[in-house]
Amino acid sequence: MVKCLRKSLPVLFLMAMMSESLSAKDYYVYATAESEDEVALIRFDGKEAHVEKKIPVGVWPVEIEGPHGINISPDGEYWYLSMAHGIPFGHLYKYKTGTDEMVDRVELGLFPATLQVSHATGLLYVVNFNLHGGHDEVSTVSIVDPEEMIEIERVETGIMPHGSRLSNSGLKHYSVAMMSAELYELDAMRMSVSRKLSTGKKHKMMKGMKHHNMGEMGKHAMPKEKPTWVYPHPNDQFLYVVNNGTDEVVEVDVAKWAISRRFSTDKGPYNCEVSQDGKKLVVTYKTAAKTGIWDIESGKEVGRIENTRKVSHGVVISPDSRFAFVSVEGIGAEPGSVDVIDLISMKLVDQADIGKQAGGIAFWKMEN
Repeated sequence: MVKCLRKSLPVLFLMAMMSESLSAKDYYVYATAESEDEVALIRFDGKEAHVEKKIPVGVWPVEIEGPHGINISPDGEYWYLSMAHGIPFGHLYKYKTGTDEMVDRVELGLFPATLQVSHATGLLYVVNFNLHGGHDEVSTVSIVDPEEMIEIERVETGIMPHGSRLSNSGLKHYSVAMMSAELYELDAMRMSVSRKLSTGKKHKMMKGMKHHNMGEMGKHAMPKEKPTWVYPHPNDQFLYVVNNGTDEVVEVDVAKWAISRRFSTDKGPYNCEVSQDGKKLVVTYKTAAKTGIWDIESGKEVGRIENTRKVSHGVVISPDSRFAFVSVEGIGAEPGSVDVIDLISMKLVDQADIGKQAGGIAFWKMEN
């Protein structure tokens, strides 16, 4: 019996080593540095985060153009970047993943921000934040053909739209307008707004809206919610909207088009994402310099992690629902950073320094 056990130990050890080797993955994310005109490619090997390369972006060598939003095409072949500080208009840039060579660019509206490509329509949707305008000016969503890099439509939404994401079906585009405190649903096929909803405590469904009175509303009633982000649940039945101004995340029932739950958060929630298994909601707390992990079923915060620097910004979760990658801006001359959080142990695993004012962040791929 003892001899058999001794003989089996090397086999068990080998099997354990093989299992660990097979489960080991490399995770790749792109993150922007808004004050450097730079994008970093970061590889996380499960234990340590490595900056694989820093990619200069933009075309003006002596002026900060401000890379803001970033996302990957559904096939993983290209990454797209919004450059916010145009003269006066911003641009959308297209780069090849891997080589990170610039392919093309197209001019958009004032201060283009968050963006995503729909796998259903093949089109790219990007909100024009309009930071150059007043707080009573209605802004737009630009719809771009990413193959030809041509803007084919521009749809009016609310005042200063910032966070935006597509449904998992790719058929609906959702965006939130900070200065009118509204959630917008855009029909991705018809290229028109189908519904809007107030993210405050007085919320109503409104269809077929006209925007000619939005300016007056903005002048007389500045809402306090200031929603900065929206993210759909993998089942497309719920949306999660971050109300930065009232320190809360609201859950929206898509079928009822009504707020179903409210989660009180730490100071200054900014971005959020739901894990692909549908179990966790991760929220960055910009003012508190922390990241919160929420259990969606119970509606309770189950973890709160201090970030490595102040001014927490964006978050993206790996497709296996294991790790959250958080961009942290830093202050002044500090470098930005990407923090890696283990969503099982709920601990900070590692971080990597990138350029100043880390902002937009996007997941590229996992490799064994």
